[in-house]
Amino acid sequence: MSRISQSARTALAGLLAAASFAMPAPAAAQASYPAQKPITLVVPFAPGGGNDILARLVAPKMSKLLGQTIVIENKPGAGGNLGTDYVAHAAPDGYTLVIASSQVTMNPFLGTKVPFRIERDFEPVGRIASVPIMLVVNAGQPFRTLKDFIGYTHANPGKISYSSPGNGTPQHLAGEVFARLNKTELLHVPYKGTGPSITDLMGGQVQASFATFASVIQYVRAGKLRALGIAGSKRTTLMPELPTFAEAGLAGYDAELWYSLLAPAQTPRTVVDKVNAALVAALRSPEVTAQLAQQGFEPQPSSPAELKAYIGKELQRWQRVIEGNGIKVAL
Repeated sequence: MSRISQSARTALAGLLAAASFAMPAPAAAQASYPAQKPITLVVPFAPGGGNDILARLVAPKMSKLLGQTIVIENKPGAGGNLGTDYVAHAAPDGYTLVIASSQVTMNPFLGTKVPFRIERDFEPVGRIASVPIMLVVNAGQPFRTLKDFIGYTHANPGKISYSSPGNGTPQHLAGEVFARLNKTELLHVPYKGTGPSITDLMGGQVQASFATFASVIQYVRAGKLRALGIAGSKRTTLMPELPTFAEAGLAGYDAELWYSLLAPAQTPRTVVDKVNAALVAALRSPEVTAQLAQQGFEPQPSSPAELKAYIGKELQRWQRVIEGNGIKVAL
């Protein structure tokens, strides 16, 4: 009897071994992910902006954790839609990802055609971080406080120009919402990326900008720009002296910028979970946390399900804000 049992065990072991060799190619690829090739992380904006800074801070640690190279590829254009749409049409195998900002929850309501649907065409991987948007002005401008600026724009509609990385970006929307709430007009000057928009601000071609903390803090500290306020619901611990717009009288103003990691729709759950685990571990590592803080980012790791729910809420919020204020943008 024991001989038969031993034979049965041997036969079963052989069957299991054969089954493992006969594993379907997609299943085998999932199991070995990401061994096959480097991962491409698409940044849908030019170098120098928040998406780009964040990608270059987080990718090296994720690369070590995953045991695979992560190549950052900038694909700017159409207010971030070009690079994001590229990932929407990539193979759903986990080897092409995109860093998406809160802009993906704004674009659908701006009156232009968006070539993808964020809820349909992507698998949420996880939230990454948030960063406050600051109102900064050229250091040669007379505005010393946020109330000074608000008072001037109210009394002089259309006389202040502000730069942004492009039409439809969160920084652009921050200025549009400011103008609506303040019942005034600002002249929007769009650029192709954060870098040139800040360069022209320092050069005096425009007077102000609604910019991410990460992209302007070095110039504020050097005295080349003057920070006036935070376009969020709370003050930042990095510059606690800066008031929020709500504190200056613009109740309900909140334009905090957040970032997330997305994969093409139908990317296998096992692959999404592997990338999420690496992302969360990277964001919780002391070295990455310190680097993010220096740039003004607040780590906000999440599960894929939590990101999906958050995107749904943000879509509803920005639809109310954009349609309620009659904001239309040509991307």
